[in-house]
Amino acid sequence: MIQPYIYIKTSESRGRGVFTKKPIPAKTEIETSPALILSAKDREIVNDTRLYHYIFEWGVNKKRACVALGYVSMYNHSYEANCEYEMDYKTEIITIRTLRNIKRGEELYINYNAVWDDKTPVWFSVK
Repeated sequence: MIQPYIYIKTSESRGRGVFTKKPIPAKTEIETSPALILSAKDREIVNDTRLYHYIFEWGVNKKRACVALGYVSMYNHSYEANCEYEMDYKTEIITIRTLRNIKRGEELYINYNAVWDDKTPVWFSVK
């Protein structure tokens, strides 16, 4: 499920990103998408490809990874994320939910550290 008012467009200096056509209230579930789970061995292979920038660590020990379907892999990172994501390891689903009220036209961000307010430096330079 992807809300019909969510769309992808060019994000200023970040490639593509996810945006909204209408205001969204806080705590709104805006996307629930399946994940394709990669074994630890497959993850090692993907780490050397362009897909590396789009996968998520998966599982309690984080040795596996997943390719998130839907728009999930298109959300850009921010330490001031306005959305959070939740992984359900049993059903292999990732859910995106707003953290605060979102304005029409605003870009939707998640924190790649898996916790919306985690300020730990990520593996790439943040603009």
